[in-house]
Amino acid sequence: MTYLIIRLATLGNVAMTVPVIASLSSRYPDDQFIIASKKKLGAMFASMPNVEFREVDNHITWQGIVQLWRDWKKEIDHVIDLQDSPQTRLFDGLMRMSGTNVTRIQYGRFRKWMTCFLGVKGELKSEFQRYQDTFLKAGLETDDSFTALPIDTTAAMHIEQRYGKKEGQWIGIAPFAKYRSNMLPYRVTKEIIQRMSNQPNTRVFLFGAGEIECEMLRQWASVFQHTESIAGRLQLSEELELMRQLDVMICMDSANQHLSSLVNLRAVSVWCATHPIIGFKGWKQSDQNIIQVNDLRCRPCTCHGTNYCKYGNFACRQINAETIIKHI
Repeated sequence: MTYLIIRLATLGNVAMTVPVIASLSSRYPDDQFIIASKKKLGAMFASMPNVEFREVDNHITWQGIVQLWRDWKKEIDHVIDLQDSPQTRLFDGLMRMSGTNVTRIQYGRFRKWMTCFLGVKGELKSEFQRYQDTFLKAGLETDDSFTALPIDTTAAMHIEQRYGKKEGQWIGIAPFAKYRSNMLPYRVTKEIIQRMSNQPNTRVFLFGAGEIECEMLRQWASVFQHTESIAGRLQLSEELELMRQLDVMICMDSANQHLSSLVNLRAVSVWCATHPIIGFKGWKQSDQNIIQVNDLRCRPCTCHGTNYCKYGNFACRQINAETIIKHI
């Protein structure tokens, strides 16, 4: 059978599908899986022999959805919708009209809303569990055997040519996130970079994306010794291979936590307004490597992040550099 798996956004959420889809790929070698997702993310699935990656614009128009239905309806036996957006619901409806089976994820949005805005406590299902449950409804069993993506030898060679063979400690720092509530203050981030880069026999690599972020990271890399910014300079496959060489990744609740998990890299993740109980902790990442302010009754106030604090002080971001450095 040919299954179409839809997960358009975001980078972190697409990365979280990889351990589950890797399990499907190995358990059902005679089936074909087509991943429809945003551009330039195919490197995460390239090692899976029966998985095909197709690029789809995250902001695809209604006309584009109809065109995809016309192009794909004859080759797809089952649609598995892991996005559940208005656009994908239209596509699902069209596929059902064509006689194709459709299974759609249940995100538990109301339960998440109760946790964030009504303070209802209790750990929710992880995103991985929600993916696994969706595949099970489609008749596909998965397991938790995934450890890491296989080495991309070409990308690994490019990393060695660019940065040399690893000597001493290599530390990754990914200080940015989409929302202000998910990031440490800049002064704290700069102190962490400075103190890590001053450690003997240590090299620091700064990770990020976006034009403004890349420029900031380049400026910081020019100020601190033994520090390099790789933001905007590497392809995704090369970033993953560089991560594989690191001893640890210091990151926020952001995509780099999940990319680290794909190469079995230990991530020390800093959670501010969001909280691991919502279900977005990295694959097989240890709870011991989560840093957060535990005694704030207002956390979590958001599932994914926000640029607004109802108290105006972003108390959840008041984590000092010493706490993180001591943990490392």
